[in-house]
Amino acid sequence: MRNCTLVTEFLLMGIPHTAGLERMLFVLFLAFYLLTLPGNLLILLAILTSTNLHTPMYFFLGNLSVLDIFFPSVSSPKMMRYLTGHSHTISYQGCASQLFYHFLGCAECFLYTVMAYDCFAAICHPLRYTVIMNPWVCGSMTVATWMGSCLHASVLTFLIFKLPYCGPNEVDNFFCDIPVVLALACADTSLAQAVSFINVGLVALVCFLLILISYSRIVVSILKIRSSEGRHRAFSTCSAHLTSILLFYGPVVLIYLRPASTPWLDSVVQVLNNIVTPSLNPLIYSLRNKEVKVALRKALTRGMHTSGE
Repeated sequence: MRNCTLVTEFLLMGIPHTAGLERMLFVLFLAFYLLTLPGNLLILLAILTSTNLHTPMYFFLGNLSVLDIFFPSVSSPKMMRYLTGHSHTISYQGCASQLFYHFLGCAECFLYTVMAYDCFAAICHPLRYTVIMNPWVCGSMTVATWMGSCLHASVLTFLIFKLPYCGPNEVDNFFCDIPVVLALACADTSLAQAVSFINVGLVALVCFLLILISYSRIVVSILKIRSSEGRHRAFSTCSAHLTSILLFYGPVVLIYLRPASTPWLDSVVQVLNNIVTPSLNPLIYSLRNKEVKVALRKALTRGMHTSGE
């Protein structure tokens, strides 16, 4: 084993080719971050305060809102700090903690799969829906989602940070992610690369196939509905979920399931996945959903009356 000085901190290089745009990027990312937090908190408020939303669909949507609150919180605070002129350095432990992103990503992947099954049960088996998606089933699916994601992220973090890092310490991204950190290891990374590729790829592929199966059955059931109004109502039930799936799986495929890595493209896609998409989900799920809008209006009105008293 060669002698080397182990790295105790890393240097986040930020988004490539954006020198001189720090102020504009700070304002942009701050706007998205401030949009994400209240947007998802309002969704949670509506679900918690309205008994009409105490259903499996909104229970899972509440879990999605929790994940979307944490997603930008993994990387945005540190990124916005160095965009304002502070140090780009991040401690070894801080870098490892940013892989919490993979816990959130895996949980969201599992959750979208569960939500697709919920749509399938609601549209394909409406008379048995309350039996299929009973509270015990919903709770078990949610616990399995969070526990499975914890195992997934723990394996990846252990494999990556048990490797020695002797320098250089420049992370070619705005946060510590698997591909850019592994490139800095001063040991054989083939095992970690293979496991991370298989682990991330297998989770994404299996979940995507299950979602595809659910929606294939949903489409067949919708086409069997005779009235155009019924078809429209059934489709609108799942349209928001489909939009979120496209926004989620696009970055996963572009970053983790292709052989060659492009730093600039990776950073841009990660910005979309970490910062932009979590701010859009509340809009996607509320703009065309009358139940959520009514619940939000009632909750906010009740809050204003309470503060007025």
